[in-house]
Amino acid sequence: MSSFQMDGKKAIIDVRERVLKGEHPRKEILDFVKAAPVGTVFEIHLPHRGEPLIAGFQAVGMNVIAKEVEPRHFCLTAVKLTEMR
Repeated sequence: MSSFQMDGKKAIIDVRERVLKGEHPRKEILDFVKAAPVGTVFEIHLPHRGEPLIAGFQAVGMNVIAKEVEPRHFCLTAVKLTEMR
């Protein structure tokens, strides 16, 4: 199960359980990011660093900060600065 929550201009996305079950919600996350308004801050929680997702963000021109919160819990943070296609 994923959690996609909006808290003002902050989107909190927790996909740790889904990824641990073998799912790959990268496209779902990127579609959500593309649909979100400019200025949205994304906080994405994963059980690992999530290099494919980081690459996806970079491919659409977003910078990502990856932080290990604790073992098997990483948080990616990015801000949507422009509209995306």
